Amino acid sequence: MIRFVCVSSVGNESSLYLNAITLIVPGFMKYFAVPLFTVLLIAEVCAQEQDDPPSPSPLTISGYVEVYYAYDFHTPANHTRPSFLYTYNRHNEVNINHGYIQTAYATERVRANLGLMAGTYANANLAAEPGVLKNVWEANAGVRLSATKKVWLDAGVFSSHIGFESAAGKDCWTLSRSLQAETSPYYEAGARLSYTTASDRWYFAALLLNGWQRIQRPDGNSTPASGTQVTFKPNDNVILNSSTFIGSDRPDSLGQVRYFHNLYAILQLTERIGVTAAFDYGIEEKPVGMRGAYTWWTSQVIVRGKIDDKVTVALRVEYDYDPNGVIVMAGPRGFRMGAASVNVDYHITDKAVWRVEARGMQGKDAVFGEQGNLDKGNVAVVTAVAVFF
Repeated sequence: MIRFVCVSSVGNESSLYLNAITLIVPGFMKYFAVPLFTVLLIAEVCAQEQDDPPSPSPLTISGYVEVYYAYDFHTPANHTRPSFLYTYNRHNEVNINHGYIQTAYATERVRANLGLMAGTYANANLAAEPGVLKNVWEANAGVRLSATKKVWLDAGVFSSHIGFESAAGKDCWTLSRSLQAETSPYYEAGARLSYTTASDRWYFAALLLNGWQRIQRPDGNSTPASGTQVTFKPNDNVILNSSTFIGSDRPDSLGQVRYFHNLYAILQLTERIGVTAAFDYGIEEKPVGMRGAYTWWTSQVIVRGKIDDKVTVALRVEYDYDPNGVIVMAGPRGFRMGAASVNVDYHITDKAVWRVEARGMQGKDAVFGEQGNLDKGNVAVVTAVAVFF
């Protein structure tokens, strides 16, 4: 404890003060030096944090949930809309189209993503994948191969390099996915080597894949598949993209190789008006013993207008021509389908959007409805609310 010393006014004052200090200081240092040092250290750390704010964490968590209600005017009794639609495919019921939770890790030289999903999209589009693979949204890891250049090698399961649409509706101009998106890969598994120029104007990628929208290869298939992607962004208002795929989705014994090219342009014409145009062309060799090849193509144009900060409107027209049913065999003449849609989006907040869409489709064959009551045309209305963070 600290000693208090009483001194009289008689005698040498200097000696008395010196004796008092000699008695007081040791006690003070014994009991208060460590707490005082701790307080000073904390103050110094706080001052440094104010001068140098902490860097963002390399680990982030994001999530997405999209709830929808679709009404198909053919009123299918089993509540399932046409088999070539993988999104918003349940009639007259409130359901989850797509929901995921994702963790991402990113530093200067390493990155990784792990996302798990659920919903009617996953049930329909990943039906061929075994077990828990049906619930994989993304699962990949990558390393930057150069300290000075943006050269990355990624491997695992990731979004397809083909097309501009995603299963996550918030990233798309229209509520429903186009026929073009429904008949080409949403996801892929394999390895990707990519390079982005210093200006971020050019992006190049070469891919080695398990197949055409495959995590697990189909039985009897061991043919490696490959792909390429080139994206050019001359400015903030223009995106031009070319993507290719070469490989097989059939057993090796059939000897069928698929060649596919996707081309699209996204143009922001004014502050309020944007246009997207896309065209796909595919060739698949006929089975062993047959000469020639099958061909198909799809196209679409979307015009989107921004009414104000809360409301956007989009109009889409599209056509899918697959007479030999390479991708979709919906009728005697394969798949020949035109469609048009209009949707209105209301952005409730920057993390929530409410969407409504009306869509009509018209084909060459009667493929809509149920046996005994088939129709060449189809009309459906869909509404959805998406919340994300």
